[in-house]
Amino acid sequence: MSSSSNGSLWSFIQEYSVLLVFGAFGALIWANINYDSYHHIVDMVLIDHFFIGHLHDGHRTLTLHYLINDVLMALFFAIAGKEVWEAVALKSGSLRGKKAMTPLIATAGGIIGPAGVYLLGAYMVGKLAILSNGWAIPIATDIAFSYLVGRIIFGAKHPAVGFLLLLAIADDAAGLVILAVFYPQGDLSPEWLLLSVGAALVVWYLFNYLPRQMDKDNNARPVSTKVRTRFGFWPYVVAAALSWYGFQEAGIHPALGLLPVIPALPHADTPFGLFGKKESYKHDMLNDAEHGLKAPVEVILMLFGFANAGVVFSSIGEATWLVLIGLILGKPLGILFFGWLAATPMRLGLPEGMRIIDLLIIGFVAAIGFTVSLFISAVAFPPGLVQDAAKMGALFSFGAVFISIGVAKVIGVKKIT
Repeated sequence: MSSSSNGSLWSFIQEYSVLLVFGAFGALIWANINYDSYHHIVDMVLIDHFFIGHLHDGHRTLTLHYLINDVLMALFFAIAGKEVWEAVALKSGSLRGKKAMTPLIATAGGIIGPAGVYLLGAYMVGKLAILSNGWAIPIATDIAFSYLVGRIIFGAKHPAVGFLLLLAIADDAAGLVILAVFYPQGDLSPEWLLLSVGAALVVWYLFNYLPRQMDKDNNARPVSTKVRTRFGFWPYVVAAALSWYGFQEAGIHPALGLLPVIPALPHADTPFGLFGKKESYKHDMLNDAEHGLKAPVEVILMLFGFANAGVVFSSIGEATWLVLIGLILGKPLGILFFGWLAATPMRLGLPEGMRIIDLLIIGFVAAIGFTVSLFISAVAFPPGLVQDAAKMGALFSFGAVFISIGVAKVIGVKKIT
């Protein structure tokens, strides 16, 4: 097979998240065939009693599940964080200015709607106390899957695709905040965040800001070039490790631990990150880091799907249906109502060529929770029947793909390619 064929195959695998789907549904099948052997692998002890800080006696058992969810998934959230950082902080960021107001308000609907439906359902079945902590599971949007399905439905050049991407990025930003604030992983010790912030500030000042200041008024940028050539990514790798440890010790989920370091990397002022064609030609350090991580993160997502989707069908319960109804019903209705509210009564408008009814389809596409919903399920509930039931709801949300396509055909969406 030629190298170009190999490249095309890998591009297909990346674009359609084949590895993630393979890992998730492979785990689902395995767990339903032999649950014990599946968990024997997932819960395999890699290192027994390694030092981790103030946790209990200062030691933790490193299992395969912990390695994947708490360590490797930090790279996935780093990519998500990079998208959010560019969209919010850069001059040309896609979530800045009036153009972003309608998607941002629609995003609020995409959070309030599913969370409200989930909590209302939990109250109606009389299990609010048991299930309430899972309210954030149905608010998640899988940005990669939703972007892909949006392009299939609307076509790559339809304004609804850009709107969907803005909404998904904003939803990611909200999800990161919710994970950090509402789902601590132990006793909170916020003083440890000084280590994370300090590591990020030091590496930013010494290896980003200071070299640029020394190169001021010199377009050749000799100092910045020398620093990058000599040190490469290593200072940021060290800072990332320290930041991860700071989050771990602070009691915040360590998978978010690389986020403080993202703004420290030198970057170009371009929006949309990995989803923008122009950024494939950008070679600033932030973009190089993202594109370098893309292939490893695809493998990590396969491992994540494998480690978290192995639930048996007999675990289906109230949490399954609450998560699913929150996503399939609450998400589209929330996005439609809040999007309409912003576009019409508030007179913020929609992108030219986009209709109000398109918001409903965007809502169904955004209901594909999958990756992030699985992740939140794993932190919202302790291991057991409730967690497995919630995970099953996250897996079933993949059905939103077919609902979205069906609704689009009924409504009569005209693809723009």
